[in-house]
Amino acid sequence: MPSRDQMAEIGEHGDIEEVNEAQGLEGDRSSLKSTMERNVKTQPDGPVKEKKLGMMKQFRESIKRVGERSPLASNSKESKDKSNSEQGGHGIDPEVTSPTHQLPHPPSPCLSAGSPMASPLKGLGGSFQRKEGGESAEDSLQKKHTRTRSDPLAIGDSLLKKGASIRRSLRLVGNKKDKTLKQEQLQPVTEITVDEKRERENERVEIKESYILPEIPLTPVSVMQINKLIGMEVLEEAYLNLLSLCQEFQREREECTEEASSMELAKKEKDIRLLYNALRDKVKEIVRDSNSFPSRNKDLLVHVARVIQEEEKREAEPGGVVGPGGWRGAWREAVSEGVQATLKSVHLDRPEQNASWLAIHLGMLGKAIVEDLKKVKGELQGSYPPSFNVFSTYVSCYHGAVSQHLKRLQQQVTDLKDYYSLLDWIINHYESEKIMSSPSLRPEMEAENIGLSLEEGFLDQLKGKYCMRAKEDMRASLDKILELENEDMWIKKQAPETDDEHFFNSDIHMDIWTKVKSNAVNSKRIDVNLEMRVVCSCLEELQQFPKRFETEFRYCCNSMENPSLWADYQITYINSFKALKEHMEGYRESCPTQVDHLSREVDGLVHRLVQGLEDQFKNDVRPYLRRMMTRKWLSTDEDFQQLLSRTEKLSQRCSQMRHPYVQMFVSSLHYYVVKEYVSQLMKNNYSCKNRKHDKAATKMRVQWNELNDLFEEMKTTHDWLHPVGDHLSNIIGEKNKRNIKNHLKHLVADYPDISKKHLSAVLYFRGLVRGREKRVILQCLTELKKKLGTSGNTGDKKRGLFIDMQVTITNTNCLANMPFSCLSSLLPDS
Repeated sequence: MPSRDQMAEIGEHGDIEEVNEAQGLEGDRSSLKSTMERNVKTQPDGPVKEKKLGMMKQFRESIKRVGERSPLASNSKESKDKSNSEQGGHGIDPEVTSPTHQLPHPPSPCLSAGSPMASPLKGLGGSFQRKEGGESAEDSLQKKHTRTRSDPLAIGDSLLKKGASIRRSLRLVGNKKDKTLKQEQLQPVTEITVDEKRERENERVEIKESYILPEIPLTPVSVMQINKLIGMEVLEEAYLNLLSLCQEFQREREECTEEASSMELAKKEKDIRLLYNALRDKVKEIVRDSNSFPSRNKDLLVHVARVIQEEEKREAEPGGVVGPGGWRGAWREAVSEGVQATLKSVHLDRPEQNASWLAIHLGMLGKAIVEDLKKVKGELQGSYPPSFNVFSTYVSCYHGAVSQHLKRLQQQVTDLKDYYSLLDWIINHYESEKIMSSPSLRPEMEAENIGLSLEEGFLDQLKGKYCMRAKEDMRASLDKILELENEDMWIKKQAPETDDEHFFNSDIHMDIWTKVKSNAVNSKRIDVNLEMRVVCSCLEELQQFPKRFETEFRYCCNSMENPSLWADYQITYINSFKALKEHMEGYRESCPTQVDHLSREVDGLVHRLVQGLEDQFKNDVRPYLRRMMTRKWLSTDEDFQQLLSRTEKLSQRCSQMRHPYVQMFVSSLHYYVVKEYVSQLMKNNYSCKNRKHDKAATKMRVQWNELNDLFEEMKTTHDWLHPVGDHLSNIIGEKNKRNIKNHLKHLVADYPDISKKHLSAVLYFRGLVRGREKRVILQCLTELKKKLGTSGNTGDKKRGLFIDMQVTITNTNCLANMPFSCLSSLLPDS
């Protein structure tokens, strides 16, 4: 190893070629030699030369300290002491290491966790307090081999090469014994177990709020060097030199007298501003990326926190303020930017790529939030003093960033399921144990607000769009139902199916009810009030459906050639809409107005469908009813059998119609058949003669009983129509004309709306056309109606029968139309 005199000679003349050859550093030799030779050639003689040589010593001392503070130097202080003791006490000139010659020495940007100057956790006073004493070579080597940072050593190419050469010249003289020792020291590092490494990484040392600022250098390094230190993230050294530059600027400004000096000061002030901006940007960059690489930035965050704390005290000084909110505001802004970057990194498909794009993205988003906050809780918050409230800040930033992210997502939402996914995630997932209330975030999260920072009215607006979309979706579903019914049933003329109870059945009501029910159930998971709004929206759209259905149904099926299939379709839809009305009654409590309107629309449709069946039946049997009470009727049963046959077929169809519409339908047809059958007596088409009235009465009684039995089987509710046939048969079949009046009492009691015209028509059919007996019978009717209190009224309109029958008047008096002058000539006294 070179002697002390040799080292002095090397320092004075720059002759380091011999040392480089001893270390095998051929690559550094030429550049260092040329640099040092240029320095020697530019040295003047005399006092100036001595001054330059002193500055050279000071420069080498600065380089040497860079080596001492670098993790690659592996604790040069102890290695130098050990080397001196092994080689007979030879060491470095004390003058070189004297504190009076110290310059600011930026540490290496690749300081590993735990190195004496890089780790603020080991210092008593805090981040910037220097640590006295040294560490063992084994600890230093272990840190060297376990570092995770990159190795940008150069402050400048020549600067680092000089520093590296001097460090190697001091402690790496080729020596097999040293190499053996070095290898033995490296061995324990490779044997550290994974568990031990994990335990060391998980060790959390509380960062104290107070700290001691290290000594600020008297003379700062150049602006370019400070900027480069900032760029290499050597924040401690860069900041101390920046403070030194500020102090130098203050001194020079106080001493400034000349205009040239003022220009220099303005330039220096601008440099300070630029350096502060660079430092601010680097601080924000470190904080922004801290959660992406928490282990890499753990120590850097300590330096960041101390810079922020110190700068908050100096905000009034030049360059101390970075904008609204100061340094703490810039730190929070960087945290927010990092959170936003995390959210943007979550995978998001386009809607056309994946139908479940939003649900998948929100699921991944929740997991990313939890994982990020777990890193903050377990790693990042241990790198800051308590006053930073790191976990609270990150949670607050996530609330704001997620709110904005959701707002952007909402602009892409068009489908009902995506609106549901968004609302469900906001209301049911974000604050649940799946995300913000996750057990892995306790106990820190227990003191935090876990709600999103949504803009006022955003959630209500989203719910309103959900309701509108539910209404539009309901209309689209109803259109699809009509389309399917047309394709599957009407076009193919497919016969309707029957259910387990043998009623005609269509799936229309189930499709509609399922749609409304699913919307209601999904909405209730989000909000009970939202459920009511969605159901009301669906019912409002459903109110228009009965008329739309009827229009499509009649358009497609009116020209149907098979009347039987047409009737089956009508019965099927009567059953379906009756079932739909019952389903919707379940929402009457929450949406009474909408249910009332829908019920009226459904009742109107069902009534028109029933009326269509009635009209079809009436048109079918009308020709046969018109031939009742005629000469042909009296001689044959063909027409009546046709009437009976068609009524029986209708009875079979009615068995496949659900209550209560089947009773209404059967009762209406019962009334129609009775009215039309009896009405044939009122037309005066035929009058029984030669005792044919007896045969007519018998036939009428038999047919009437058959009709009564049939409608009883069909469960008619108009049983009050049954007696009229017997009453009329008794009158028609009475042999003695004088006894006819004895049958009027029961007839008037059951049917008080019968009039003299109606009774006269019945008597005409019986063969009693004129005469005193007829007048007596009609007079008896008048008296009975007066006695029973029915004179001048038609009786109960709900049970009126004869009032709806028109009577054809037949003139049976030959003198009725004779002029009075002719009649007077026939009188005895004329």
